[in-house]
Amino acid sequence: MFTKTLLGATTAILLALPALAADTTIRVAYENNPGEPADLVMHRWADLVEKASDGKVELELFPSSQLGAKKDVMEQAMLGVNVITIADVGFLTDYDADLGILFGPYLTDNAEQLFKIYESDWFKEKEAKLQEQGIHIVISNYLYGTRQLLATKKVETPADLKGMKIRTPNNEMQIKAIEAMGGTPTPMPLGDVYPALTQGTIDGVENPLPVLYGQKLHEQAKELSMISYLQNTSLWLGGQAYFDTLDPEVVEMLHETGREAGLYSQELATQEDAKILADMEAAGVTVTYPDLAPFKEAAKAVYTQFPEWSDGLYEQIQAQLAE
Repeated sequence: MFTKTLLGATTAILLALPALAADTTIRVAYENNPGEPADLVMHRWADLVEKASDGKVELELFPSSQLGAKKDVMEQAMLGVNVITIADVGFLTDYDADLGILFGPYLTDNAEQLFKIYESDWFKEKEAKLQEQGIHIVISNYLYGTRQLLATKKVETPADLKGMKIRTPNNEMQIKAIEAMGGTPTPMPLGDVYPALTQGTIDGVENPLPVLYGQKLHEQAKELSMISYLQNTSLWLGGQAYFDTLDPEVVEMLHETGREAGLYSQELATQEDAKILADMEAAGVTVTYPDLAPFKEAAKAVYTQFPEWSDGLYEQIQAQLAE
């Protein structure tokens, strides 16, 4: 009788334990190299997850495109693989065209204002629709940085960009933005940029300073133009099919720790730029601070090139940014 009672009590306790009692490993893939801010933030997130789950949930980090290009990893996630990756909101326009505006050139100079959009009812509605299409956003307050231009030739005006092949990620908004400012956009994975600069396949690349420096691209291109054309917020996301297999408590924990990691990314972004600028200048890079007005004027054309956007979308977002 005692044995049966004890077994029954033990079974009840085991059934009451949340899914955190089971080991869960989630792979986190990104193009950035070890030591870059994205890598540092992911290490911070992994530590937060380990602590919050008492070691029952582990984030396994794969920097330097170890699991393949961003597109490949996103496809894996959509198929239900246990992987999370970073994606700029511009990559999600195939699922909701309106989201592309959040990656528009010179939309705002203030990243904090932009993050308020991600907390708005408008974005939460978009997020719910993405979940219905198989995408689960885990972190939405991640600051990748301000995108600048590193090239083999000095760029002081949009006219200087004429005829220059500039690497961009393979998303329509950035392709159109570089085109509007006078350059010839050349989409390719980040991991291919260094050899492309070496071989002269491209003349320049746009990205935040920590990425340009972390990828050692300044070894092949010595002209840095601070055009600051994009406040690059990013999303860390996985496939909804995989997240549906997780206990809701685990999902909530990933969101909460992810938000802390996002706040850390915002701190890092402001700290790193000044140091990296000094390091790049010491390595022989010439830094140019052009008048941004002509670039902003040229970039405005982008906002008329998306007829698929909801009516009045640009005005709606600008009104929210001004609040």
